[in-house]
Amino acid sequence: MNLQKLTKAEEEIMQIIWELGPSTVSDVRAYIAEKLGQKKPPHSTISTIIRILEKKGFLDHKAYGRTYEYRPIITKEDYSKFSVNTLVEDYFGGSMNKLVSFLVEKNDLSISELNDLLDRLDDTNEDQ
Repeated sequence: MNLQKLTKAEEEIMQIIWELGPSTVSDVRAYIAEKLGQKKPPHSTISTIIRILEKKGFLDHKAYGRTYEYRPIITKEDYSKFSVNTLVEDYFGGSMNKLVSFLVEKNDLSISELNDLLDRLDDTNEDQ
């Protein structure tokens, strides 16, 4: 799987589709207005972003007449792992230890939170 980093707008749309499951452009627009309390964006804007996400391999669609329903191909968990790995590579020289040290220094983690984080990192490293 060759994931690409998403733009902020693309990631926002993916978060909505991961939340909703299979969705139409209208579903996404309604979610933005009703759940996020923002002005409903133009249909063409959301449609364009969704088509880009489809080209990048994040979404697939099923046609119902002239209406397309989009569903995620990439899971939120897979993209989260990719994002964390990218963050570690880009900002911490590939070192999870540097990331953990940074989190401990900046977030004042409790011992139980630190142990939970270390357990999760061990699990992630075993999966690779």
